[in-house]
Amino acid sequence: MAGLAESGSNPDVDLLYDINGLAKAAPHWFDRGMEFVGEYGLLLAMVLLVLWCWWTVRRRGGEDAASSVAALVWAPLAAGIAVLVNVPIRGFVERPRPFVDHQGLDVLVSGKTDYSFVSDHATLTMAMAVGLFVAHRKFGLVGIGLALLEGFCRVYMGVHYPTDVVGGFALGTAVALLLSPLAMALLTPVTKAVERSVRGGWLIRARVASGGRDALIPGARAERPEERDLAA
Repeated sequence: MAGLAESGSNPDVDLLYDINGLAKAAPHWFDRGMEFVGEYGLLLAMVLLVLWCWWTVRRRGGEDAASSVAALVWAPLAAGIAVLVNVPIRGFVERPRPFVDHQGLDVLVSGKTDYSFVSDHATLTMAMAVGLFVAHRKFGLVGIGLALLEGFCRVYMGVHYPTDVVGGFALGTAVALLLSPLAMALLTPVTKAVERSVRGGWLIRARVASGGRDALIPGARAERPEERDLAA
């Protein structure tokens, strides 16, 4: 399967040249920015988004706080599992990087010597985004937007074909969704136990002492029905 993209007359290669061609026309400083964003920035943004969602969930509290936090824990775990699943896929397909078979690409990142299909970055970000969507729909939609931007950056940088990115999106989504029921069944009892503990309860919901009893912190917003988490 090493010759999967050897022909330059297919839509995959045409789209590669169209998107990567934007890098040729862009200023040098913009390309350097895209290099950082595509290689590290969006992964960091996804981690910060998960932490922001966790902070929001614990402040809001509610009966479903433990299951929502369990879903948030699943998001990075799903990403890690998806990347592990990708290891044998890459070895089986053995698709070279685009710049190996196609001339004239503006490659923004050097030193990429491994196989191209599927994209680890696309797999990681989409798995985390879908896991985040299970925990909180609004944050999940933002995460999916970041994952789509990551996929665009990988093609823009000249290190992946568009189908590498699409394959990564499919793999990340499949792992996050298909294993989600099992993950939630295992993780939710753990987060509920943490919630009941004296020292770790703050990880699940923010509380303050009130007359000898725990209460939600002042100003915590009650969840409206339309914003209910999918994990509930």
